[in-house]
Amino acid sequence: MQDTVVEIDRTSPETTKADGEVSRRIKALSQHLTAGLIGRSPLVERLLIGLLTGGHLLIEGAPGLAKTRAVKLLSEGVDATFARIQCTPDLMPADLTGTPVFRPDRGEFEFVRGPVFHSLVLVDEINRAPPKVQSALLEAMAEHQVTAGGATYALPDPFMVVATQNPIEHEGTFPLPEAQLDRFLLHVVIDLPDAESEREILDLVERETLSAPRQDVEQLSLDALGQARADAMNVHLAPALKDYIVRLVTATRDFETAPEIRRAIEHPVSPRGTLALATAAKAHAYLAGRDFATPEDVEELATDALAHRMVLTWRAAADGETPRKLVRQLLEQVRPL
Repeated sequence: MQDTVVEIDRTSPETTKADGEVSRRIKALSQHLTAGLIGRSPLVERLLIGLLTGGHLLIEGAPGLAKTRAVKLLSEGVDATFARIQCTPDLMPADLTGTPVFRPDRGEFEFVRGPVFHSLVLVDEINRAPPKVQSALLEAMAEHQVTAGGATYALPDPFMVVATQNPIEHEGTFPLPEAQLDRFLLHVVIDLPDAESEREILDLVERETLSAPRQDVEQLSLDALGQARADAMNVHLAPALKDYIVRLVTATRDFETAPEIRRAIEHPVSPRGTLALATAAKAHAYLAGRDFATPEDVEELATDALAHRMVLTWRAAADGETPRKLVRQLLEQVRPL
């Protein structure tokens, strides 16, 4: 059965007005996040890209860099259910997905859903979760479903996982396997703020402590989110831009384009990296108010979309190379036509 393609007349006054209202609400959400996250414009942008694409995000940074705060602010601005999972080494898969519970009054088992059955799920310190829990999360992220007790349960739509991890603590952690990392649309690394931003953070926290609680924000409805997602995915990718994305990804596999970089890579980027970069570039262009993507959109997101999908050779790692550094070098050698 073939899919039916519905063409929308975006020249009509009704459509133009609706698109304008959706854009206004996305902008309001962006302003809400920006106001609460000083000096974190790239993080705000990537959170919105994940929301628009339905992709999952992994945020990495030292303690105290507002990783958890960022996701809570996002949950405040979207009319969707939210849950936080604090990962610990003794966490069990059932703590994430839920478990069948016997009901004596009915003489049968009833599945009690876990926190993963929410539209926005914050998985805090994901690398503290044991491998069994990471595997359970992998099914949820990849298939948007949970299997428990021999039955399969669909997750809500929309469904988005934002995971955080701390790069400086290693005791009691379980590094994410490559298959898990590959399920994240973007891997965002945030650094310590500069002195000016830190002063602004101090002022912001002082205001929040001394002033009255914040008023309710205008939430982005699920209908508006659905329209924004459709508009973002309708952003045009020119054939030359698609070729640029493919050349970037395949350069991690062949020895002709960038041989020095290729020799440092044990496992190159899979086709999922191509799809992730193209999708993210569309959303980035949409947030910029354009209906077409450019090479600048691709270059802005290439490091976050590709670096976590490659594995370096032991020699390259010993020499101090990192995947993010190699992607930046790749952007200098593979140029748009």
